[in-house]
Amino acid sequence: MSITDEMIRQATADLYSWALRKVPDDTKAAMAAAMETETSETARKTLAMQLRSAEMAEDKNTFVCSDSGVPVYFVKIGTRAPISGDLKKSIRAGYEILVDTIDPPLLQHVTNPLTLERSYHGKDMPIVSYDLESDAEYVEITCSPKALGSGRWASLELFTFPSLEEIETYVLDVAIKAGAQHCPPVIIGVGIGGTFDSCASLAKKQTLRTIGSVNEHPELAAMEERLTKAVNSLGFGPMGTGGDTTALAVHVDFSSGHGFTPVAVCFNCWINRRTRARLWGDGRIERME
Repeated sequence: MSITDEMIRQATADLYSWALRKVPDDTKAAMAAAMETETSETARKTLAMQLRSAEMAEDKNTFVCSDSGVPVYFVKIGTRAPISGDLKKSIRAGYEILVDTIDPPLLQHVTNPLTLERSYHGKDMPIVSYDLESDAEYVEITCSPKALGSGRWASLELFTFPSLEEIETYVLDVAIKAGAQHCPPVIIGVGIGGTFDSCASLAKKQTLRTIGSVNEHPELAAMEERLTKAVNSLGFGPMGTGGDTTALAVHVDFSSGHGFTPVAVCFNCWINRRTRARLWGDGRIERME
């Protein structure tokens, strides 16, 4: 048996649909915990309203937010995975099936940057990144649709031999510029080092980390704690209503590189869209989150 085109198409469509309808459990738990420590009554009410919105979307099987974003997938290909299907073609076909069948329908958010024409399809859409997973016997697909609020305020700058203080100051500057326009409380991903393109990828992947997970690098774990505290001290609060809860987490990763050091910062809004499934050669599609 093998991982077929039909399995890839089904997983592609299901993951996007799931991501639009459910706030991840770790995110809901972090928001509920924030309500216990939040000092602003207005912020507590806003968090409660957001959690109620998440609950209603699940109960009614509808979208948490009307901005369904654009489809973004991260694919890990196990080096021992038995694949008979064409991953690239099948992911695109799965997205097209979703567009034709999803209820409620998607809005036309896919935009041609040259003509500003909007539709469901376009060049290099869906956006897919591929990686290899040593010795794994599965293909793992993660879907994290990117909408306007969280996508607009991402930023990247290149430094030369920056200090940790300079890096953290830059992250805070980006957070200040974003204000509450990314629909907080947010998850912030930070990438440090590597090259221009790899650094941005590091930052995005850090938004996919489980909230509450501890960074394996002690210096980064300490940086995450400092940055989370600093961002929340800015006082923007949930949906800009003021308060102590602007970020649920700041997650940081780094890569070795040259003397020039890119630093990338990106956000996931409070919905924190993230679904993941593993495809196995025996025909199983295992939903991971």
